[in-house]
Amino acid sequence: MSHPITTRPAARERRFVLGPEQVRATILTTGAETDGRHDLTDTVLPAGSMTPLHLHTRYEERVFVVSGSLTVWAGQDKVVLRSGDFAHIPTDVPHTVQAGSEDTHALHISTPAGFAELIARAGTPAHLATPEGGFDADLFMAVTTELGDVVLGPPGTMPADVDQPDGA
Repeated sequence: MSHPITTRPAARERRFVLGPEQVRATILTTGAETDGRHDLTDTVLPAGSMTPLHLHTRYEERVFVVSGSLTVWAGQDKVVLRSGDFAHIPTDVPHTVQAGSEDTHALHISTPAGFAELIARAGTPAHLATPEGGFDADLFMAVTTELGDVVLGPPGTMPADVDQPDGA
């Protein structure tokens, strides 16, 4: 089956706000568009914002920093990414990320696809988002669990704070 060339998707339907941190995310490529091979999202993390400690059981994550800086704690590793830097986070590795002192613009690729679906199903369409938020934690946790993601602790929890499977 032949697929037509894909051009820029309709932006309004692909822009979301996610989490209490108000991460702004645009889905550039969905799993449906790549037969599940990967997805690509364009995100802006507010200055100082931090994700909960989590891991992905079904997909690996790649992060490319466009501007700003992003600290990534993954397993025993910690790295600070700046514009042009890239990190790969394998499946089943506890990790968290924190934006630097200014908003951080990053691209996220999940392989196979998964992260964009979380954004689309648990995020708030950007045109409906308000400064007060409206984050639905129960919906987020339900979608996260269904997609094979595991939240291990709130923002500020580090990989070293949780028991590792090998007893380390």
